[in-house]
Amino acid sequence: MEKESTDYNVKLDVFEGPLDLLLYLIKKEEVDIYDIPIERICTQYSEYLKLMRMLDLNIAGEFLVMSATLMLIKSRMLLPEEERQALEEDEEDPRLDLVRQLVEYKKFKDAAGFLEELEESQHNVFFPDDDNVVLGKDPDLSLRDVSIFDLLSSFSEILKRSEKEDLTEIFAERYTVADKVDFLMQEVVRKGRKQSLHGLFKGMKSRSEMVCTFLAILELIRLKQIRAAQEPGDFTDIVILKAEEEEDPVEEMTLEDVLEEAKHES
Repeated sequence: MEKESTDYNVKLDVFEGPLDLLLYLIKKEEVDIYDIPIERICTQYSEYLKLMRMLDLNIAGEFLVMSATLMLIKSRMLLPEEERQALEEDEEDPRLDLVRQLVEYKKFKDAAGFLEELEESQHNVFFPDDDNVVLGKDPDLSLRDVSIFDLLSSFSEILKRSEKEDLTEIFAERYTVADKVDFLMQEVVRKGRKQSLHGLFKGMKSRSEMVCTFLAILELIRLKQIRAAQEPGDFTDIVILKAEEEEDPVEEMTLEDVLEEAKHES
């Protein structure tokens, strides 16, 4: 897939690592973590890496190492039954080490999630002698924050849908991430409008415009100006909304602030 030219380099922190992506795919594909269909998961993993490269995101080395590991396991699993059995007499199932890593990592991830829930439940609990307690806005419990992989998955579907509609880039307009950052700052941050992710891309006929819009979303999430959330359920659309205010609210940034931030990091 040809890389888009955006004249703007979004430096996205690695929100999650390769084990997170594998756990996400295992859950998404509804497969048994102890009996991973390597060929299917390897194909899905490679598609995500291709999309990340197309978006020019900084892919950490461990993502590539995991890709190589999956390819090695896949090649072993595709050997004829006789050859595989001969190898397994001396070596264990090549998937076992990966399964052990995933199970161990999932234990820590679940424990971290449990502690985070405890912290949130205690957030508005105060002792009787506390004075001048200021309560923040009640959180929208109907929405849960989504992962970077949820966003990539939805964006991949949007791109595939546009390809099916045979939308060719024949227009002379030049789109930039900065333009889309400005648009999202106006519509979501300042006006407080909740936007459907699929709705944001409705009517776009240029792949360049789609890529710029998606990169602008990632940049503003990184800067904690907006958040991506979803109602519980497997088929609900992701929504983009203004980031919730915290105890020490993040100062609202202007477009100039965003560009200056990116300049310092480049």
